[in-house]
Amino acid sequence: MNLKQLGKRLLQILIVTLGITFLTFLITYLAPGDPVRTMFSASGVVPTEEVVQATREELGLNRPVMVQYFSWLSGCLHGDFGTSYAFHKPVAGLILDRLWPTLKLSLLSMVLMLVVAVPLGMIQATHKNSPLDYALRGITFFGVSMPNFWVGMLLMLLFCVKLKWLPVVCAGKGFKNVILPAVTLAFAMSAKYTRQVRTAIAEELNQDYVIGARARGVENWKILWLNVFPNSLLPLVTMLGLSLGSLLGGTAVVEVIFSYPGLGNLAVSAITSYDYPLIQGYVLWISIIYMLVNLAVDISYSYLDPRIREKR
Repeated sequence: MNLKQLGKRLLQILIVTLGITFLTFLITYLAPGDPVRTMFSASGVVPTEEVVQATREELGLNRPVMVQYFSWLSGCLHGDFGTSYAFHKPVAGLILDRLWPTLKLSLLSMVLMLVVAVPLGMIQATHKNSPLDYALRGITFFGVSMPNFWVGMLLMLLFCVKLKWLPVVCAGKGFKNVILPAVTLAFAMSAKYTRQVRTAIAEELNQDYVIGARARGVENWKILWLNVFPNSLLPLVTMLGLSLGSLLGGTAVVEVIFSYPGLGNLAVSAITSYDYPLIQGYVLWISIIYMLVNLAVDISYSYLDPRIREKR
């Protein structure tokens, strides 16, 4: 990807980000409920109507929606994403505090998924339509069909309640607190990626260069790891980028089940408390991260496949 193409992509990211922020701001503005009353209710205070109106005026909620939006956007350009109604802290600080736990959870779950999915997918592809292939296909179909919240509750019942090996509430900073959420996320992803690896490897094994290499007496493991696997990376890298972007957005259901202090849990808290600045800041950060991850994936194509670099 040359500088001109990179500039176009960055311009697209800017335009899409502006559109996302406006839609998010408009949806939160039109959403039912009053964030001021919710804020007072959470603190156990029953405010008078005069206090409610004064608070709304102080927070700028009585101004027209476009005035509110451009005021918020101007603050974002200066690094000020507002102050959370529920936590009474700067939104940027809250998001950054939760970003590392989510990043740690995302990377660990993807590593676990790759350790399982790549070998199993290769075994299926190299033993296509065998009893082993059919058995693994059945297992992966079962894995894809199981929702994350159910897998998480089963793991919690087994390892936390019955065996007492791991904590029920994964809100601490130790490694034990990230194991179960990561395994829960990796479970469904492993099933999906195993099927994708099988498909990609099986297609490459039917190519003419594989037949030629076998005819020359090249060992199968060398063909598989040195030729077939590298040529199968493009679709897998695309899926990995999408998955990483989704995981960095916070897997709300899993994080809530395990009380994990990540971005997904923070987003649920913001939505239930009508915390408009936190919702808007969260959507802005996550949309930028998601698009930058996809941009990094596109850039990686040129290094994974030299033919793409030559065309460009």
